[in-house]
Amino acid sequence: MTFFARLLGFLFLLLAPLGGHAAAPTVPPSGVGRQLSVYFLDVGQGDSILIVSPEGKTVLIDGGPPEAAPRLAARLRELVKGPLDLVILTHPHLDHLGGLAAAIRAVGARRFMDPGFNHPSEAYRDLLNFVGKEVGQVMTPQPNPRAPQSLLTIGLGEGVALTVLWPRVPQESFLDDTRSDPNSNSIVTKLTFGATAFLLTGDSEPDTEEVLLQKPLDLTATVLKVAHHGGRHSTTAAFLRRVKPRAAVISCGKGNDYGHPSPEVLERLDSAGVRPFRTDQDGEVVAVSDGTNVTLSSARGITAPLVVQGEQGTGPVALGPIEPSVHRRSGGSKEREKEPGGRGPSSSSRPSTPPVERAPASAEGPRYVSLKGSKVFHREDCPTLKRSHNERTVYPSREAAARERRPAEDCHP
Repeated sequence: MTFFARLLGFLFLLLAPLGGHAAAPTVPPSGVGRQLSVYFLDVGQGDSILIVSPEGKTVLIDGGPPEAAPRLAARLRELVKGPLDLVILTHPHLDHLGGLAAAIRAVGARRFMDPGFNHPSEAYRDLLNFVGKEVGQVMTPQPNPRAPQSLLTIGLGEGVALTVLWPRVPQESFLDDTRSDPNSNSIVTKLTFGATAFLLTGDSEPDTEEVLLQKPLDLTATVLKVAHHGGRHSTTAAFLRRVKPRAAVISCGKGNDYGHPSPEVLERLDSAGVRPFRTDQDGEVVAVSDGTNVTLSSARGITAPLVVQGEQGTGPVALGPIEPSVHRRSGGSKEREKEPGGRGPSSSSRPSTPPVERAPASAEGPRYVSLKGSKVFHREDCPTLKRSHNERTVYPSREAAARERRPAEDCHP
């Protein structure tokens, strides 16, 4: 494990100011002039969320399905000036990763994060290869190994923080033997600004919710991004009681083949007094926080914005020690869902990395490696190399690598 990887768990990222705002849907003015904007982009049957902090720092979470790529790229050009500060892939399914390469090509990206969960799909492999060449820093949400109870928190300036609640590998192992292991190990984040908070859940499953409920975490949120496009198994009543959202956003496609959102989830939201927004009916949804209130509006389907008051406490996201997960296993009878793009259940076996042409080791230290088409070189043990399947060049020394490439930002060789 590289020194950089050991630092990731407690790294408080200093992201360069970027960002911008679009004309539609209308973003209501804030009385205090400091706004956090969260765009739940309309990408059809998939997920894509853009965060723009008061300082203009930008985070893109997921990129929708491949067919949404042109629309996503065009919308990002309207909303973002310069490279995205961070791109997060919550999990390696096509309806979340399909538009990410187009998004990065459109505006650029400085950092990329995903769970590091093994998945055999060609689309995921191609994305990792693309990211390895186009993005300077690739990471997983690893907690600080020197403080194993900690959570990775990403600072976005002006009192805005994005905290990763799940997964916590290697401190806790990935969930397995669930209905969908990639879904269950989606990156779940909590975005906080003043008294307001957003809980962003990817396609997390009931097993994920159960693990989070077992922990002494403050899960309360003003706005909940409903998991798995409103699928009936997630967003349980127990989870809603803990989160206590005032509003919820469901990202799904009009007339989709999965029946999302399910009547069961809509009924649970209604019973909990939660106002739902749906991208299939409302189009793009924008939530703007001034640190006290969140104002939600949409491109269509709602004529007046909804204003909800935040109730987030001032304490830390983690309220105490986080013990190892204890979760139910479903044995061999777990239900399988067909994933978008025509794939069946996924395997946890990642395609093997192609053989590396070995050069004699140097007495001066480790070897250094560059991926085909890349302008940077890495340490041989860099996680980026393990996650890419491109052809590579191996250098016997740092000096040899530096003659042809510049050092990568992820492992600082």
